[in-house]
Amino acid sequence: MIDTERCYFNTFTKADNADVKKLFVNQAVRKYLGGIRDEESILNVLDDMINPPDNAFYWVVREKQTNNFIGLVSLDPHHEGRFLEISYQILPNWWGKGYATEVVRPIIDYAFKELNQIILIAETQTDNKNSIRLLEKLGMQLECKITRFGAEQAIYSIKLS
Repeated sequence: MIDTERCYFNTFTKADNADVKKLFVNQAVRKYLGGIRDEESILNVLDDMINPPDNAFYWVVREKQTNNFIGLVSLDPHHEGRFLEISYQILPNWWGKGYATEVVRPIIDYAFKELNQIILIAETQTDNKNSIRLLEKLGMQLECKITRFGAEQAIYSIKLS
């Protein structure tokens, strides 16, 4: 288990399905992630997360004080397959309170220290200004911009220092 001042992270299990599903049906969360997912695709994603390959990791994040579900953070192969990508989805009621930084930073550390990664990637739509600010705050650098999924994407990276 990973924990921070206000949060703890557990590996995703089937018991987390209902909470994680909230992310996939929330319009605000899905605004830059391709929109709300249909029931069948949600079930497929949840099943894949329960039985991930050796190079994919999914954590459910909860608040320590209340055990309330905050979101999901993951490491899995980036689209190009060379490096792991950090991804995160947080429910809107936790936005603007520093939780995103608190949730993503220890996973970056985990990737470098526990998984021996030398580079970590993040991809976000260039329109997602909050995500871009977060990535830059965490020390990630813009590598390039590409068009994928019908939108301009910014590819960020951070290297082991």
